[in-house]
Amino acid sequence: MSVVGIDVGFQNCYIAVARSGGIETIANEYSDRCTPACISLASKNRTIGNAAKSQIITNFKNTVHGFKKFHGRAFDDPFVQGEKSRLPYSLHKLDNGNAGIKVRYLNEDKVFTIEQVTAMLLTKLKETSEHALKKPVVDCVISVPSFFTDVERRSVMDATQIAGLNCLRLINDTTAVALAYGIYKQDLPNPEEKPRNVVFVDIGHSSYQVAIASFNKGKLKMLATAFDPYLGGRNFDEILVEYFCEDFKNRFKLNVKDNPRALLRLYQECEKLKKLMSANSSDLPLNIECFMNDIDVHGKLNRTQFEEMCSQLMMRVEAPLRSVMEQSKLSRDEIYAIEVVGGATRMPAIKERISKFFGKDTSTTLNADEAVARGSALQCAILSPAFKVREFSITDTVPFPITLRWKSPTDESVGECEVYSKNHPAPFSKIITFHKKEPFDLEAFYSCPHDLPYPDVRIGRFSVQNVVPQPDGDSSKVKVKVRVNVHGIFSVSSASLIEKQKGEPEDVQMDTEPTVQNEGRPEEQSKMQVDQEGQGEQPSEEERANNSGIKDGDKQDQGASSSKAKSKVKSVDLPILANTTRQLDRDVLTHFVEYEKKMIIQDKLEKERNDAKNGVEEYVYDLRDKLCGIYEKYVTEDESNRLTIMLEDTENWLYEEGEDQDKEIYQHKLAELKKYGEPIEERYREHEGRPRAFDELGKKLQLFMKVVDMYRDKDERYEHLSAEDMGVVEKSVNEALGWMNTKMNAQSKLSFAQDPAVKVADIIQKIQELEDVCNPILNRPKPKTEELVEEGDKSDGAHNGPTAQQGADSKGNQQTKPPSGEMDVD
Repeated sequence: MSVVGIDVGFQNCYIAVARSGGIETIANEYSDRCTPACISLASKNRTIGNAAKSQIITNFKNTVHGFKKFHGRAFDDPFVQGEKSRLPYSLHKLDNGNAGIKVRYLNEDKVFTIEQVTAMLLTKLKETSEHALKKPVVDCVISVPSFFTDVERRSVMDATQIAGLNCLRLINDTTAVALAYGIYKQDLPNPEEKPRNVVFVDIGHSSYQVAIASFNKGKLKMLATAFDPYLGGRNFDEILVEYFCEDFKNRFKLNVKDNPRALLRLYQECEKLKKLMSANSSDLPLNIECFMNDIDVHGKLNRTQFEEMCSQLMMRVEAPLRSVMEQSKLSRDEIYAIEVVGGATRMPAIKERISKFFGKDTSTTLNADEAVARGSALQCAILSPAFKVREFSITDTVPFPITLRWKSPTDESVGECEVYSKNHPAPFSKIITFHKKEPFDLEAFYSCPHDLPYPDVRIGRFSVQNVVPQPDGDSSKVKVKVRVNVHGIFSVSSASLIEKQKGEPEDVQMDTEPTVQNEGRPEEQSKMQVDQEGQGEQPSEEERANNSGIKDGDKQDQGASSSKAKSKVKSVDLPILANTTRQLDRDVLTHFVEYEKKMIIQDKLEKERNDAKNGVEEYVYDLRDKLCGIYEKYVTEDESNRLTIMLEDTENWLYEEGEDQDKEIYQHKLAELKKYGEPIEERYREHEGRPRAFDELGKKLQLFMKVVDMYRDKDERYEHLSAEDMGVVEKSVNEALGWMNTKMNAQSKLSFAQDPAVKVADIIQKIQELEDVCNPILNRPKPKTEELVEEGDKSDGAHNGPTAQQGADSKGNQQTKPPSGEMDVD
């Protein structure tokens, strides 16, 4: 079973796998450990990853990148509209209002959803994993930003289904980093001791996340999270691009923003320059040849100038740090370490600000690029029954408070209650008790719109069906279970109606505020041994009170629980109709799965067609080169002229009408060329291999002839062989010698350009025939001899005991012992 963790980044993706030796980051077919989050679509197929990135400039309208943050967002979303002007490809409004991507694929205009585009990328990562592991990959853990809302997380989950992956968990980036940090630590405090608090700062290409985690031996608990979803490495790239656009406009009179290709090239060069400035403080050049209108451009910048230009961005670094400290209620002295990951944290100015805020140096013990993928793979190993992992429980947090609002169709009154507070432990389930006489609706939404990096606070509407009053007309007790699962997704997972039984004490309650209670234990995704089931940690009473989400004045349903314990009740499951925001329909999702399979088949067919075409091209160049080289003396002048013309015609055909043909046509072309080329190649191979084969045959003949001579000289090693047997050997040797002399004479009369009189395979066969006849005879062992004991020796032995050649059995009878090294077999 494969154990894979995938970090799907805004710019690059990383894949980590758990092996018996630990966690390993997989390299792709380019021997690169990172795969660009890039898809390029064309008239015949699609290319993904490194191959697609190379087409960003040449096929910019159909090369999709930077789409991660479009998950679950509407086309009219302010963020989408703001990004639209930056993108070289086109966005399109889908029928359901979501943002789609419009490209030209298979010579048709196609609009793909964000889920489909992400699924294409995941398909590539899946193939890379399977190629490295040499086995199918299905189960995985995928990382998402900690600030992703329900809608965005469900969108990612849909993408995994389209790609044919079974996502065991969507893990937050910062949680994955914390797991990668803590699971290997041998010096963590014991559970009863004060925990070790570590700050994790992750600044990637497009977002900034901070989290505080507390560690005890075998336990990880996320305390608080904060983020700036719109601050990342690309913001610093944009500052450089703006600077050089203005610089080139003044010095070279070039309006770069009017030329998408030039702008993309400038982005690439500015990103390289930014990385160089992180390691060098001196002036660094920027040079681009044939930038626009065949004009070469150049410029220079140093780190000091760059940091001055980015001063406004640098000021945004402290806000999430301050927020996460306030949420955790920890002092700076209680922070053990500050771990930084993400590409943008390599900038000295950012590290300096983080260090200044906490009053201590930042730590870089984790791989800045691969830590998220490695943590995801560790989580997958914990969830997989195929691996034994050190016992390590993980408690995550709910990033945004969630409120539940309820309403009956005939009741105008509306009630609401916050069921999950900010940083509430997750995964976690709660049971809410309602007293209702009719079906009712539950609407879930985020409580604090101003803290949400998403314009729509709605999570979904859940209709509880088949609610009826009790036979005596009283309200029925309805228990509703709400849950934030391992993916961080909220749902109303079940509802049940409690029916009164005869003899049950009256429990009369009106339609009042519902009772909220924890289910008993958080559904923590904990470790576990392979043969154990994951069980969460039992929270303390204080933790339950703090995490229950009950407002002041709410009462626990203790009386009802007591009554329930003393009387029999009947629980009836109720159907729930869920209508979640921007969720893909099941039929649409099934259609996307089938379409992705068709695209995979199309990619495979196109690869085979290209391989066949490349095979023809490679054979043309290879044979042409050898005709003037190693094959020159093995080909006649007529053959050489004919082949040269054929190769030239084939080359011209490849770049003209043969540019786009079916695989079968290329295979036919290759077979036609090989019909004339392979005889020449065979002459060369035969000439190279024939001397060695004849030499081997000659050695065998000399060996067997020497044995015949030794037999004639009465050599004791062969005296046990009969004259008839040696006659057979001698006859075979003479026949093989005559055959070899005949073939060698015949071959010596032929030129190099003529077909050989004897092939290497024939010589090898002759050697085998000779050995089959001679070896069984010459390797025949000598017959074994038996030494008999004289009667006189026996009588002597009776007086003096057993001799060296004798022994006694268990009854005292004398036995003859065979000579040393030999044994009698009756």
